[in-house]
Amino acid sequence: MRYALVTETWPPEVNGVALTVQGLANGLLARGNAVEVVRPRQPTDLSGNDEHAIATLLVRGAALPRYPGLRFGMPATRLLLRHWRQAPPDAIYVATEGPLGWSALRAAARLGIPVATGFHTRFDHYMRDYGMPWLEGTALGWMRRFHNRADATLVPTAELLGFLREQGFERVVRLARAVDTTQLSPSLREDSLRASWGAGADTLVAIHVGRIAPEKNLALAVRAFRALQKQRPDARFVWIGDGPAREALAQANPDFVFCGVQRGVDLARHFASGDLFLFPSLSETFGNVTLEAMASGVATVAFDTGAAREHLRDGVHGALATDEASFIAATVRLAGDDEALRDLGRAARASVLKLRPEQVAADFDALLAGLARRGDRDAALVA
Repeated sequence: MRYALVTETWPPEVNGVALTVQGLANGLLARGNAVEVVRPRQPTDLSGNDEHAIATLLVRGAALPRYPGLRFGMPATRLLLRHWRQAPPDAIYVATEGPLGWSALRAAARLGIPVATGFHTRFDHYMRDYGMPWLEGTALGWMRRFHNRADATLVPTAELLGFLREQGFERVVRLARAVDTTQLSPSLREDSLRASWGAGADTLVAIHVGRIAPEKNLALAVRAFRALQKQRPDARFVWIGDGPAREALAQANPDFVFCGVQRGVDLARHFASGDLFLFPSLSETFGNVTLEAMASGVATVAFDTGAAREHLRDGVHGALATDEASFIAATVRLAGDDEALRDLGRAARASVLKLRPEQVAADFDALLAGLARRGDRDAALVA
C-alpha cells in the first residue's frame, strides 16, 4: 500500500506528536508499505543534514508562537492537489490540526482519497493553561469540525474515545500505543550519571521528563518534591527537557538539576537513573513518557488519566492521583520506602513488556488499508 502522513511536527523536534508520527511511519515502512511524510521545512533540511531516510514532501512553515523551535505548516492545498494527482496515496493520515492539516483534508476530499486524523493534543486545555479559559469551548468546536471531516479519528485511550464521542466527534477509533522495551531498560542505570547530579547510591532522585511549559502543571511537581524533601532532605530533582518555563523554574529553584533535551540511549540512561517519576500533567491525550518511565523500571506518580489510566495500576506500578492533594501525598508516601520503590519499578517494567510497537504498526496498517478498500468500493458504486 501507499500511504501519506501529514504532520506539522517531526524530529529532530522533540515532543510526543513528532515521535509518535515518526514511529508510525517507520512501522508502516517496516511492513513493506510505501510511505511519504508531508511536513514543514526545518532548519536541518536547509543545512542538508537529513537524518531521516524517508520520502518527504516539504512545505513552507513558520515559527509557532510561544513554542521556540517548533513550526507550523502554511496552507498548501494546491501543492497537495498537484502532488497527489500525480502519485495518489491509497490513504492519508493527518496528525495535526494546523493549516497544513486543513489543506490535507481539503485536498483528500477533492481527490476522493480516504483520510484518518490523529487526536494528539488537547488544545482546549491549553486555552486555560495560557490564560484564555473562555476559549476552551471554541477550541473544542474547532477540533470537532476538523476531525469530523475525516473517515476516522484515531485516539490512544478508551477514556478519550468516550469523551470525544460524548462531545459529538464522529467515527472515533482507538489505536493503542506501545513502548520499545529494548531501548528503555533499568539496565541502563548509571552511578556516574547520578553522581553528576549530586546523588549517591542512597540519594532519592525524582525526575520529570517532558516539555517545560505552562500546560504541564509543573508547579504541582515542585510542591510535591518540596513535600518529599522534608523527609528526604538530600533528595534531588532532575529535569530532562526544555521549554519556555525552564528559565523561570531554574531561577526559582537553584537546587534543581536541568539536563536539557535528551534523545535515544542518552534519554534511556537518564530515565533509568531516576528513582521516582513525577508526571503532573493533565493536558496530555496520552503521555508517552509514562510508558517510558515504566519500561525503565521507575515508579511513577501520575493523574488517573491517559496512559496512566490505561497501564499504571495504583499501588502496583506507582500511584494514581485524583487531585493535587493526593498527588503530593502519593509522592511523599512512595519516597519514604526505597525497597517499595524498587518493587514498584520492577513490576512496572514487567507490565509493559507485552506492549509491542510492531503490533501498533500492524493495527495502523490494517486501519488505513481498510479505509482504502472502503474507498475503492464507494468509488465503484458511484461509477
